[in-house]
Order: sequence, then C-alpha cells, then structure tokens
Amino acid sequence: MIRYLIRRLMGSVLVVWIVSVVTFVIFNLAPKLTHSNPIYYYIARNPPAPGSVQFKGLEHAYGFDRPLVGQYWVWLTNIFHKHSLGNVFGDKEVCNVPCLGYSYKLHNQVSSLIWQALPVSISLTIGAATLWLVAGVAVGTISGLKPGSFFDRLGMTGALAAVSLPIFFTGPILLLLVVYQFKWMTNVDYAGITSDPTQWLKSMILPWIALALSFAALYARLTRANMMEVMSEDYIRTARAKGLPRRTIVLKHGLRSALTPIATIFGIDVGTLIGNTIITETVFNLRGLGHLTYQAISQKDLPIILGVTVVAAIFLVLANLIVDIVYAVLDPRVSYS
Repeated sequence: MIRYLIRRLMGSVLVVWIVSVVTFVIFNLAPKLTHSNPIYYYIARNPPAPGSVQFKGLEHAYGFDRPLVGQYWVWLTNIFHKHSLGNVFGDKEVCNVPCLGYSYKLHNQVSSLIWQALPVSISLTIGAATLWLVAGVAVGTISGLKPGSFFDRLGMTGALAAVSLPIFFTGPILLLLVVYQFKWMTNVDYAGITSDPTQWLKSMILPWIALALSFAALYARLTRANMMEVMSEDYIRTARAKGLPRRTIVLKHGLRSALTPIATIFGIDVGTLIGNTIITETVFNLRGLGHLTYQAISQKDLPIILGVTVVAAIFLVLANLIVDIVYAVLDPRVSYS
C-alpha cells in the first residue's frame, strides 16, 4: 500500500508538471498568434514603444528575451522563492512564495488572489457535493431496490427533470421564490465560516441546492442502475441463502459494490468544480475561483489564467488520488500491488 501511494504521488506530481508545461506554452504562444507581444497581456498600462530601453527592460523582467524553455524555467523557479518583479515603471513589486505570477491589472500577486477566492469555491463545492451525494445515492438505492414502484417512477421522473434544468435557470428561480416572493430567507453576502458561521451558512444554502440539483439527479440514476446490477449477482443470492439480514445484504454487500464506480465520478466532479463554478458564482454573486477566472479572461490577464489552471489541475489530481485510496475501503477485492 505504501509503495503504491508513493508511485501514485510521483505520478500526480508528473501530471501537474505536464499540465503546467502545456498551459505555459499555450498562454505564451497565444499572443504571438495575434502578432502581438506577450507584454501587452501582462501589464495594465500601455507598454512603451517597441525597441525602447523601457520596452527591453520589460522583456528582460518577464523573461521574454529568453527562449521559451528559459521562460518556463524562470516561471517555475520563481514559484519557490521570494523575488522582486523589477521597477521598470518605478514600482517595487515583490512576489512572495508561492509566486504564481503578478497581476498588474489587479495590483496583486496571483497566489494571493487565488488564496482569497479559494475558500468560496471550496465551500460551494464541498457543500453541494455533500448534498448531491447523499440525496442521489439515497434516491438511487431505494429506486434500485424497488424498480418499477411508485417511488422509483417518482424519483427517476424528478431526476430527469432536475438534470434537464441548467444552473442559470434554477438559480434565479430559487432566488425569486425563496428570497423575493415568499421571503423565507434574506439575500446576504458571503462571509467566511470562521468570521460569521451563521451568515456563511445563509449565503451558501441556495447555491448548494442549485448546484446539487443536476448532479444529484445524475447520481440517482447511476446508483439505481448499479444497485439493480449488483443485487442480481451470485454472491448476493448466496448471502440471502445464508440467512443474512436484508439490511446487511444491502448496505455491506450491495451498496459498497455499487458505490465503487460512483466514487470515481464523484472525485472527478469535485476536483473539476473547484475552479469551474463560474455560472453559480455569477448567479449568486460569489467571488470564488470561477469569478476570478471570468474576470481574468475578460481582461486578458494571462498570469491569473495560468495560475488558476495550475491550481485547478492540482485539485483534480488530488481528488483522483483520494478516489484510488477510497476504492480499497469500498471494495475489499481491490488490491494494490
């Protein structure tokens, strides 16, 4: 097991490195496709005339006077040590560790901007993931145990309706009904869980529900299909023949096997959503990684886009690593050799 974890950790580091290389190359070659200098995408003000002393100073400060491999090496090594960004314009910006770059358009280093937005995205993802996993697995399990029943038809009809509704429809509808029409809740701004837990919970309930609806529907249908398949296996018949209680058969033998493929999808969904909740954050006025990414794309702020992409890749790789470990808990037949 330890040897397997070491191999997986080394593989995860390799994947993150490859993602950083590919992303860096794409974002540094993209300006050249429009026949413009990358400097235009890295600073908030108009650069000096090409060929001037200040322009050459900017190229040297950003490493654009080096080959692409040298530029990547400078960017990679700068992540791990504190350094000055130069004072070509009379500024004295300093990038602290970890330095994923500096946004001259927002006057802050990328890692600080990501660190400020990350709690919002993590709160949104974990809360919604908990809701859709519990609701989807519960509905799918009961439907799979009683196929064709009234609950099965009702649950699958509701799942089909929920998965067909996009977040930009369910979000405003929830706000309209819950906040403005019936006034069951007030629309409050996001607050950190450590500063004001009550306001944090109030600000996240509706985004959780809106984001979890479509995912819960998908998980309900997958769990139902897996449960129907598992409950017809020979080892389930053997467990029944031995006289084991139905609860033990369903929970210990049936559900654990049915959840193995669900764990794979769950890990990918959670890892992906960390940096991919743009619509939800926009509808509910949340300032997470999705909003930061949208803002960076709108302003063509390449350092932020590059930093968010690398961070999102790290979360996705970690989620898949955790899923591989969870396999052994859910299904004892899985061996790590």
